[in-house]
Amino acid sequence: MSRLIVVSNRVAPITEGEPTAGGLAAGVMDALRQKGGRWFGWSGQVVPDMVTPPLPVVEQRSGPISLYTTDLNQRDYDTYYRGFANGTLWPVFHYQAELARFDWVDFEGYRRVNGRFAEAIGAFMTPEDVVWVHDYHLLCLAEALRERGARNRIGLFLHTPFPAPAVMMNVPAHAELLAAMCQYDLIGFQTESDRLAFADYVLREMGGEARADGVLAVAGRIIRTGVYPIGVHVDMLRAEAEAAADSPQMQALRASLNGRALVMSVDRLDYSKGLPQRFAAYERFLAENAGWHRQVEFAQIAVPSRSDVHAYQEIRRQLEGEAGRINGRFAELDWTPLRYLNRSFARRDLMPLYAAAAVGLVTPLRDGMNLVAKEFIAAQDPEDPGVLVLSRFAGAARELDAALLVNPHDERAMAAALARALAMPLQERRERHGAMMAVMRRNSLERWRDRFEQDLRTPAALDSVA
Repeated sequence: MSRLIVVSNRVAPITEGEPTAGGLAAGVMDALRQKGGRWFGWSGQVVPDMVTPPLPVVEQRSGPISLYTTDLNQRDYDTYYRGFANGTLWPVFHYQAELARFDWVDFEGYRRVNGRFAEAIGAFMTPEDVVWVHDYHLLCLAEALRERGARNRIGLFLHTPFPAPAVMMNVPAHAELLAAMCQYDLIGFQTESDRLAFADYVLREMGGEARADGVLAVAGRIIRTGVYPIGVHVDMLRAEAEAAADSPQMQALRASLNGRALVMSVDRLDYSKGLPQRFAAYERFLAENAGWHRQVEFAQIAVPSRSDVHAYQEIRRQLEGEAGRINGRFAELDWTPLRYLNRSFARRDLMPLYAAAAVGLVTPLRDGMNLVAKEFIAAQDPEDPGVLVLSRFAGAARELDAALLVNPHDERAMAAALARALAMPLQERRERHGAMMAVMRRNSLERWRDRFEQDLRTPAALDSVA
């Protein structure tokens, strides 16, 4: 069988004896360990502009896996990564177009880095290899590979949402981007809504034609589209939660809670996660439910993210101010209703925290999937599970419809859902948890990986344009 080449913006380092983090890294690493292959991406290092491309590619080997990484110079980092990928695409893809900024210089930098990646991959790619590309950073990579003569099977999996055409068209380079995306053989999305938004653009704006089974014909090419909801290692996460249940950290947490119910949220510090709205909903819950005072604590872990981007600096200041104000309004000498932690935690430390929580509050304004929701459910004790309160605008809501689904813009409804979750009877909690676990076992991380790779290796039945 041909080798699998994985390409992503960043490459997860191989640490022997350490479990791989969830999501992309875990699914990709498992595929490569089983069948061998190569993974290429940015090292995370930025070098001065005086270091001009092509920058060296560094190889790290571990058994059948080869990792290839390259640095970015400051110019490429500013235009490709900070500029177009995270200043333009990220907000637009999350329906926050008012926060997007566009500069044609950034777009050219984005295409330039996609081209650099294509050059580096071409140095070790053979005609038989299959290429699996990940996420919004590399929408132009297939086009760059085709321009360099590649006829390989190339697939893209988009971890973020894909916006409706009217939103996508806020990006001045939308036509160039979609034309580049149509150079992929297979494009995978987290939800059917995302897939339909892409197909709608291709049909209405590019004159494409819809064929059977998600196949699109456009500009002389056949593109297969599909829905591949990413999953988690359910049993492994529950085992991690159980293994650390009596750790010193967890003993200290239980002592500090003193029998109070824990409401838990974990997010990257990002404006798409709905954190200000969540804080407002919790404040409303406290104002309307005096009986829960001193009986509940809300812990929000906000992992620092893109700290050199102005919008992220602003939301951090806003949340720090809101946390202080809410605690100033409701706290007692022996009760802090809101714990706000702006730091990262290892996954092995998060799993027992999820398991200890009575409520998982996962309310992004928009999310491709949101694996925190699935990790929370996996970590729970099935005999005494907590309750998931989940945004209906997270991709996970399509599968985890036994959660309490809420509109993250409606603080009254979120406050009511939190009160309902905290008071939910054990039997109902067990039934909801069991239903979500059954879905998660069907749509596991392994199934996501295997389905996408199998479809990528198999040409569409309609392999030519009539």
